[in-house]
Formats: sequence, C-alpha cells, structure tokens
Amino acid sequence: MWYNALMAWLLRSPMHGMLSQSLMLVTVTGRKSGKAISTPVNYVRDGNTLWVTSQRDRTWWRNLTGGAPIRVQLAGKEQSAHGEAIVDEPAVTENLAAFFGIAPQYAKYFKVALDTNGKPSAEDCTRAAKERVMVRIELEAK
Repeated sequence: MWYNALMAWLLRSPMHGMLSQSLMLVTVTGRKSGKAISTPVNYVRDGNTLWVTSQRDRTWWRNLTGGAPIRVQLAGKEQSAHGEAIVDEPAVTENLAAFFGIAPQYAKYFKVALDTNGKPSAEDCTRAAKERVMVRIELEAK
C-alpha cells in the first residue's frame, strides 16, 4: 500500500514528531522469505510494553506467532524489541480490555462501550476479539 511507504518514510525522517505519539514502524523478518518487512502501526504504551492491535486478516503479525525479535522505529529512534502475537480469542478479549483501560479513547473505533467508570464492556471486547489480534512488544533495555 502506497501510504505505508509514505508513513514509513515520515517515521524515519526528522518530521516523525507529527506522528510518533501514536504511530511507530515495526520491522519483522518474514519466516518464509527471510526478508525484512516494515509496517506502520498504531500503538499504546504501558511502560516498556507497547500494545498493538491488528485485524486478523492482515499478514504482518503472523511472523510474531510464538514470539520473535523485531525492530521498532519509535519516537525517531530505532530500538530492538521482542514481539508476540496473541491470537487466542479469550486472551485477545482479556488484552483488549486492558488496552482500553490504558487508552479508553480507542474504544469507540472498535465499537466497545465503556461504563461510567471507564471499564470496557466484556461483551463488546469478546465481539471485537473475533476480528482482532493483539501484539505485545517488549522493548529491550538500552
């Protein structure tokens, strides 16, 4: 997709600041091809853990099933990390609930209702988990 190449260029450029608050570049190695595959993704940060959600029909995250070393371009700097795709629906449901706990502003994009305390609807998270996967990225210490 042409816009992925544009986003990748911007995230690697000095102009990354316009996007870096919620967008980063993930580079994985294709298990079959052995080629580096870079994909811009939205993320939510929780300390040294970055959370990404992707549609199940996308392919980039499949290289992270079972975990794998990756590189991320985060806030203008490339870092080593370890990524793992979470695909089991109950685990995705649980992690989506935690994701919306950290970033409730994203719930509306997933059609997940929040109660008056900001807790996401379990039913909505279960529905969303059928269409999504979670990717947990642990940044390596510098």
